[in-house]
Amino acid sequence: MSHAVARLRLARLAASSKPYLARGSGGGRCLGWRLAASHCVCALRPPAAVRSGVCLIMGDIEALKPSNTGWLIADLVDDTFAFGWSRTAVDPALLALLADPQWQPYLVFPAEYVEPQRVVTQLWPCNSPETGPAHSGKRPLFVLLDGTWSEARKMFRKSPYLDGLPVLSLNPGQVSGYRLRRSSREDQFCTAEVAALCLALAGELHAAHTLSAWLDVFSAHYLSAKRNLLLDRHSEAHQRLQDLSAALV
Repeated sequence: MSHAVARLRLARLAASSKPYLARGSGGGRCLGWRLAASHCVCALRPPAAVRSGVCLIMGDIEALKPSNTGWLIADLVDDTFAFGWSRTAVDPALLALLADPQWQPYLVFPAEYVEPQRVVTQLWPCNSPETGPAHSGKRPLFVLLDGTWSEARKMFRKSPYLDGLPVLSLNPGQVSGYRLRRSSREDQFCTAEVAALCLALAGELHAAHTLSAWLDVFSAHYLSAKRNLLLDRHSEAHQRLQDLSAALV
């Protein structure tokens, strides 16, 4: 496994003074470091063709958690970048990415926490009279704050290098289907759900549907292993993922 979140995980482990032991680690996990070996999903990883990019700014141990869904984004989106967050320092590679002229970054965050003049609800079109030629040909880069809700709010408030970015506010009109961690609010979405909404907004509907199906399949395997339940490998989610994968073969 060589994508950005996997590399960040290895770097975080190397910097740790003691091993990180997730719940249920005793039975061994698959080579993707995600699930109990008996419930591995590595062979089901779907192909995807994605023009957009995703920049994950991750809480301290987020990359270490088997339930993290930023990992699923990196499975599908080749141009996924992952950085650990610190209040006192910022990775120069992150600053370089945000300044790269090939990308138009959007910080994805609820509008209620942002000055109205920074909020956008649609992606800026290329060569439009409103935005001018500065955005012509740029690919969208969705900047996601990956952590608990309290961590995400802290990252938003204490990351001045993000202050100049437009804030993309999503209004999905649906309830989160995320089942791997508890949330006090139904309008809070996990990171993979947010990324799927962003991809759909960018017109990459096949990739958005594939990421949603990948999340559903991963969730089924994760919960089956955690709760010692029988795993249905022929479920609707598995079939949907298989059909979407076949469409790109």
